[in-house]
Amino acid sequence: MSHDHGHAHIDPKSGDRRVSIAIWANALLTVAQIVGGILSGSLALIADALHNFSDMASLVIAFAARKIARRPADARMTFGYGRIEIVAALINYTTLILVGFYLIYEGGMRMIDPPQVAGWTVVILGGVALVVDTLTALLTYSMQKGSVNIRALFLHNLSDALASVAVIVGGALIILYDMRWVDPAITIGIALYILYLALTEIGGPIRTLMLGSPPDIDNDAVVAAMRGIDGVADIHHAHFWQMEEHAAALDTHVVVEVNAWDRLEDIKHAIKRALESEFDITHSTLEFERQDRAHQNASLYGHGGKEDAD
Repeated sequence: MSHDHGHAHIDPKSGDRRVSIAIWANALLTVAQIVGGILSGSLALIADALHNFSDMASLVIAFAARKIARRPADARMTFGYGRIEIVAALINYTTLILVGFYLIYEGGMRMIDPPQVAGWTVVILGGVALVVDTLTALLTYSMQKGSVNIRALFLHNLSDALASVAVIVGGALIILYDMRWVDPAITIGIALYILYLALTEIGGPIRTLMLGSPPDIDNDAVVAAMRGIDGVADIHHAHFWQMEEHAAALDTHVVVEVNAWDRLEDIKHAIKRALESEFDITHSTLEFERQDRAHQNASLYGHGGKEDAD
């Protein structure tokens, strides 16, 4: 298994500056859309504003997390601070889900009795939103190649641009044909899209925080490669997990053949070299057991024995 690490490198200060500009642009847009939505009576405009606000919150979280994640490990956080981005992402996606359900409820109520909507205000602010969303996407384009979190922001802003187009179309239909039901209908459509994004992406942070195996690593292939190293009799009690976004880790017990015990350091070096070069596992903790003194009936994964897994 090979891993491609080729991506454009952005200086941390330059990256922070780009995210900061995107934050201010989205903050001003959110305020303008909420005020415009209230004055015009457009729920779709407010829905788009809430979506932009969630993206602004994501940008703020990403900005703060970028700063905090650079702090070195200390006595309080011995693994470092990199996982703060995962926690922040989980909070953000959970908020998105709540916002999505609320907008569906409000949209449904307005479908029953559509209010008057000022179409021109919707079209103008929708156009401003389209410009800001495009700007934010351009600011984060080169950064998203090296960061899953920034890539999520980039994709969200592209989706926001599409939502803004929908808002503009809705405003135009209200102006031309007085189709007031279009506004709550677009609101529900935006809400469904928000739920789709949040529900499909929230699994990643949950998996990482639950110490799940890295999704792009074939555990069985890693175990087979380790068992294939000369002098290794077996592997058990393996734990695959992610220290942070780009750092896969493995803790495991390695059973060494009795006649190879005197080559322990060479075996350890061979295992670590294979883990890093073939599977990009840069952090591994290995506990070695001599074959004649190894745990009996130990399970491959977890801490228990084979009988516990049955």
